[in-house]
This record gives sequence, structure tokens and C-alpha cells, in this order.
Amino acid sequence: MDLEPIRDRLRADLDAKNESREQGLPLCRKVIRLSANSIRATHRGDEEEAGRLLAEGRKLLDRASAAMAPHPDILHAGFYHDSSKEYAEARLTRALVFNQKLPVPEDVGVEAAAYLNGLGEAIGEARRHMLDLLRRGELERSESLMNSMDEIYYLLTTMDYPDAMTGGLRRTTDVARSIIERTRGDLTTTIIQQGLKNALEETRSNPA
Repeated sequence: MDLEPIRDRLRADLDAKNESREQGLPLCRKVIRLSANSIRATHRGDEEEAGRLLAEGRKLLDRASAAMAPHPDILHAGFYHDSSKEYAEARLTRALVFNQKLPVPEDVGVEAAAYLNGLGEAIGEARRHMLDLLRRGELERSESLMNSMDEIYYLLTTMDYPDAMTGGLRRTTDVARSIIERTRGDLTTTIIQQGLKNALEETRSNPA
């Protein structure tokens, strides 16, 4: 029995898969770092830097996809989805913080599961931004952002599909609900406090 031809074919196939993985994995890790740095730039108010980092991340994500495309099992092993999700989160966070229209999935260029999970995780970044707004007394903008967070959450709750299809969206949605509840409480408390402060100041300005 001559198994050498079979061995060579198997080895060639596995070598190709491994090479695909070795090319794609480092690129996906870089995309995750760039996305995190873009979110930090967004919270600093540096829209230009956030956009530059996202553009670089987009190029690397495309390179990773191309490198792994011949081997769908490698492409869908998980790490490409994670990097796509982080990239989507950074794109969506940038839009929320700078009060822009949310990019649609086609514009972001990721699959539905990555987009939805990125959207859910962007709620946490929106909370962080809202706390900054509340400290600055920007209540109107805070209420607008709160409405956006609610709308995102309602969208997520309509995606009633198996977790295997959505990349664990149910858990992301549950976390988002908890974040929204805490954020609404913070916003309500601040509005009440501001109302009391305004009433006291008016009383002092116009004593009976």
C-alpha cells in the first residue's frame, strides 16, 4: 500500500490552511487594536484620528479576508468575526458620539452578526460618552443619545435567531439592556438635580 501520494495531498492541503491562518490571524489582531485606538480617539473628540485608524483597519480587514477566503473554515474560525465586530463597534461608536447617521451594514462592510454585535457593544461606549455629557451639563444632547440607545436596543431585540447564526447576540443584547437601564437612571437623576438647582436659583433671584 503506497500512502505517500495521499500523505502529500493531505500535507499540501493543511499547509495551505495553516499559511492562510498565519497570514490572517496577525492582521485580525491589528484590526482589533486599531479599532480600540479609534474608539479612544473618538472619546477624546479627535474625529480625524478616529477616522484615520478606521481606514487603516478597513484595509487590514480586507487583506485578512482575502488571505483566508480560499479556506472558509479558517475564515469562519472565529477570530475574523471578532475583528469584524470590533471594527463595526468602532465605526458605530464614532457615528453615535459625533451625532452622525449610523452607517448601514453594507457601508461598514461586515457580516450581519458582526454588525449586530458591534451595534450592541457600541451602547456601552455611548454610555461612556453620555456620562461625559452629563458632567458638562449637556442634557438635551444626552436625552437624544439616550433615545438612540433605546432604538438600537429595540432593533437588537427583534433579531430572534439562533446564537449560532448571530454570534451570541442574545448575550450582547442582555448586557445592552442592563447598560441602558443604568444610563437611564443616571440621566433621570441628573435631570431632577438640574431642575432642583434651577428652582433654587430662581428662588434666590426672585425672593418673595
